Amino acid sequence: MGDNKNFILFAVISLGIMLGYNFLYAGPRQAEYQRQQQQQQFEQQEAARLSAEATPQAPQTLGQGQTPTPQASEENITSAETLAMADAGFVRIETPELSGSISLRGARFDDLTLVKHKADNPDKTASDKNVQLLKKYGSDDAYYASFNWAATRGAKASVPDASTAWAADKNLLTPDSPVTLSWVNPAGAKFLMRIEVDENFMFTVTQTVINVTDQALTIAPSAELRRFGTPKTSKLLILHEGPIGMFDGILEESLNYDDLKEDGNFVGKPDKSEVLTGGWMGITDKFWMATLIPNNKDVIQRARLTYAKERGIDTYGADYAQAWQTVPAGATVETTNRFYAGAKIVNIIDDYETTLKIKDFGKAIDWGYLWFFTRPIFVGLHWLFGVTGNYGVAILLMTVILKLGLFPLASKSYVSMQHMKTAQPKIKALQERYKDDKQKLQQETMALYKSEKINPMAGCLPMIPQMFIFFALYKTLYVTIEMRHQPFFGWIKDMSAADPLTPVNLFGLIPWDPPSMIAIGVLPILMGISMWLQQRLNPQTSMDPMQQKIMGMLPILFTFIMAQFSAGLVLYWTWNNILSIAQQSYIMKREKARMEARGGV
Repeated sequence: MGDNKNFILFAVISLGIMLGYNFLYAGPRQAEYQRQQQQQQFEQQEAARLSAEATPQAPQTLGQGQTPTPQASEENITSAETLAMADAGFVRIETPELSGSISLRGARFDDLTLVKHKADNPDKTASDKNVQLLKKYGSDDAYYASFNWAATRGAKASVPDASTAWAADKNLLTPDSPVTLSWVNPAGAKFLMRIEVDENFMFTVTQTVINVTDQALTIAPSAELRRFGTPKTSKLLILHEGPIGMFDGILEESLNYDDLKEDGNFVGKPDKSEVLTGGWMGITDKFWMATLIPNNKDVIQRARLTYAKERGIDTYGADYAQAWQTVPAGATVETTNRFYAGAKIVNIIDDYETTLKIKDFGKAIDWGYLWFFTRPIFVGLHWLFGVTGNYGVAILLMTVILKLGLFPLASKSYVSMQHMKTAQPKIKALQERYKDDKQKLQQETMALYKSEKINPMAGCLPMIPQMFIFFALYKTLYVTIEMRHQPFFGWIKDMSAADPLTPVNLFGLIPWDPPSMIAIGVLPILMGISMWLQQRLNPQTSMDPMQQKIMGMLPILFTFIMAQFSAGLVLYWTWNNILSIAQQSYIMKREKARMEARGGV
């Protein structure tokens, strides 16, 4: 009875955890679908608007005494913003991973597309559109970065700003061809920005000031990242999306967009008597990230995660300003900083952390509190993927390796369960003998367990590491881009999405998209069957009718729950059940033969 109660308690707790994940996952998934539809409608409306604006209009005839009325503009757009939006040309960006442009007005990185990564359709499958990370300044969902210089209050005209029109020595930026932007202030001082980009997602910006005037300049190199509008996030507790930064060796990832909106700017180090060096700050999405990375040797006077309201739109971002520098007449100063904009690919980010000495840059990927367990799971899966070329096969092989590693624990558990099964007649006899004396029954039952070498908790022992493995694999599948849109075999085209094939619509023969609650895929059904078969192997101990109903319903409940999880996770659970059945059958047959041999002796 103790074994039954412990097992049921563990199963109910596990079920509660999974129901929680289902609740937190299914709702955001529906919200994301609605957002995609709204975005599609917005794009259609925007295309219609642009088409209308492109149609020539008849000239206005003015009566006597009338004056031309200026073209109406949004009341909340200032003249300074209008100038900052004016076209001044651009430099194209072309790399193996990125395409887009840098606006010469304000030297803004405000157009960037990831050429190797497709956007998600509402059903989480890959669309035919590439992911656009950075978006044009002036739009309601603008997302951009810029490097600049701060100046003292009376000398702001001596440094470039958001409306400055830069000149470029080339019109194309590639890994083999850096571009230099230049601007000369009214006094004749020259400002240069040499922009380089590598084969992946890292931009290097070298800011130079050449003071050819007869007056000293006091400036501070700076940079900002700004994102208009509040992005839709998954709202899952296991993943951080939003403002993030490493300030003086301390990772700040507890703030979400609502926190920043309610509390205002987060200053990396509010004590102005201290200084910062290095670090990084920006905005992270589930699979993408834009991050400012100041030179790790330069002193930073201010580093922040920011919130503001601009043109009635919530605006989030990050910025920093380095220490004030005095540029004497005839002198030149320069500083080199970086900007990461792209996919959160583990090996690439880890390589940047090592080669560029960016402290804890790898923590931009949210491995969670169990990182010491989650990260090795990813490393093993990624290595097996390199060998097999298929993440589904890698999950199958990883499961086999884990089962072999846990074999001693499972062996002890199954041996105890076989002893429990053999001792069932004796347990029933005790229950009949002491049915009116619960205390005596408990004492005699524990004495029987001891003599028969039965561990009441043995049935739960293998489940404990399995739950950790389950969570680590769930986390890995959810937060790492490496398994996004990765196929297995047949109908499974994305290991990180739910199994799309369901008998509810006759496996797609009926043109109907059933609700997610009843759209049970093939893999979850196989998982439920394997769970039921595994239950049949366990000793049929005495349980009251309610306990029997709970145990009998678990495979069905887990089938519905697991239907919403990624196909890779369901594949692991199903394969793990099958291996457990084989392992349990072998160990219990072996132990039964041993017990019979001892009995014969």
